[in-house]
Amino acid sequence: MSRRGPPATVACGPVTVTLIVWIVVALIAVGVYLSWTAGRLDRLHSRIDAARAALDAQLLRRASVTQELATSGVLDPAASIVLYEAAHAARQAEEDQREVAESELSTALRAVFGEPAQVDAVKEIPGGEEAATELAAAVRRVPMARRFHNDAVRAARALRRHRTVRLFRLAGHAPFPLAFEMDDAPPVALADRPGT
Repeated sequence: MSRRGPPATVACGPVTVTLIVWIVVALIAVGVYLSWTAGRLDRLHSRIDAARAALDAQLLRRASVTQELATSGVLDPAASIVLYEAAHAARQAEEDQREVAESELSTALRAVFGEPAQVDAVKEIPGGEEAATELAAAVRRVPMARRFHNDAVRAARALRRHRTVRLFRLAGHAPFPLAFEMDDAPPVALADRPGT
């Protein structure tokens, strides 16, 4: 019969314990940093989604107001057709053609309302003052909404380019954010109008 002696003990010196503590502290710090960065990226993606929804709402409002104005009878027939067709195309455009369709609506608005005299003519017709004010507000809000969206996209892209985000794949399967590029310059005659 063999005798078993007391279990062997591993002697840990103060240097080994200190090293283990520092390794654990470093791992915790890296974990906290990665978690914070992933959370920040997630918040930026949420901000992009919210900004895109606001932009879509403003673009839809602009197209809707334009269509209402085009069918109200306050414009001449040629201007009504140009605006209605451009607004309809913007509302019906597929996602990959949306920027072009919205730019064409901006061009149509500038063509019809390029002169203050056209806006004044609309204002003189019953209901025209309200229509012009509503359209002026809609065309002013689109560039602001697009700027907010593109600023959020720019911030997310900058963070996603960091080596740490790419190395640890902190973005997950989220698509790379894309800016919404369009011609959103409002007609001068409408941009200067007071409105909400």
